[in-house]
Amino acid sequence: MTREECKIYFVNSQFKKNIIELSKEELYSRLKDMGIEDYRALQIFKWIYLKQVDTFEEMTDIGLELRSIFSDHFTINRLDKQKVEVSSDGSKKYLFGLADGNHIESVLIPEKNHYTLCISSQVGCAQGCRFCLTASGGFIRNLSKAEIVSQVRDIQNDLAGSKLPLSNIVFMGMGEPLANYKNVIKAIDTILSEDAGLGFSKRKVTVSTAGLVPFLKDLGKDTGVNLAVSLNAADNETRDMLMPVNRKYPIEELIEACRVYDLKPRNRITFEYILIKGVNDSPADAKRLSKLLRSVKAKINLIPFNEYEASEFKRPDESAIRSFQEILLNKNYTAVIRHSKGHDISAACGQLRARSC
Repeated sequence: MTREECKIYFVNSQFKKNIIELSKEELYSRLKDMGIEDYRALQIFKWIYLKQVDTFEEMTDIGLELRSIFSDHFTINRLDKQKVEVSSDGSKKYLFGLADGNHIESVLIPEKNHYTLCISSQVGCAQGCRFCLTASGGFIRNLSKAEIVSQVRDIQNDLAGSKLPLSNIVFMGMGEPLANYKNVIKAIDTILSEDAGLGFSKRKVTVSTAGLVPFLKDLGKDTGVNLAVSLNAADNETRDMLMPVNRKYPIEELIEACRVYDLKPRNRITFEYILIKGVNDSPADAKRLSKLLRSVKAKINLIPFNEYEASEFKRPDESAIRSFQEILLNKNYTAVIRHSKGHDISAACGQLRARSC
């Protein structure tokens, strides 16, 4: 296809496409329609994801004519990094502006020998969990595949030269990932892809859900990544109060979906349990939880509630936290107390609520 023919093709398409929105197969198809060899797709993605370039002009193993054609048809967009807050524990909270004026937050967490990045899948959240600050702002919209992937790509670029690698990705930021299933799955594909993406290991990517049961069966087959379930109660009455999703998909349905979830032989499902004083932190609650998870290959993260202004809930006493853990350990569960980082910059679990700076 000549340059003039490509220009006509572009006029007919009416807009430039952010190339990060495309999968390998989708770019193959577009290039084929343009009369360009499909192997160029892998060249382009290598430059975008591995070499972190921002323009086609920088892709020096592609001819000048083709680079110009790609520039006519596609953009390579980054999110608008508006603010970065640094916690006393080294965590960083990124405020990103989106093209439509909305905002999201991502949290970079330093570990002993790597970074973990907590990314968002929606602007706001519709789940309405009473303990979560994000829910108080309501739901605005789903993030696109490119907006999800760009959180990882852009922060990875920000870490260039860092001594610690970014190796772990968790979908635990703003939003319910399974309520944006199509775009989350497409984003995970690019995050995992070695030849056309960021090349992360499946073992290092975790999707957390409040319990959208119908999607769990597909998630295990479609991705092979780790699953975390935000449980937070072992009885329907308490979970109904904390998490409205439980009224539609009660605990019995959720646990059965977890029991039959497509797990690799050595893998386990992580159950996240936010401990809230006087609500779900009693010895009786711990015993109910141990009984509830008996049929599931489970490990349990105990997360003491992160208090914030105007919250109706309180963090349990340290003795109650330890007693709860001890009961689970005595029942032969792996039960770890997770003290969320970034509390002083409102980046801890349940505290994300992106607003313009």
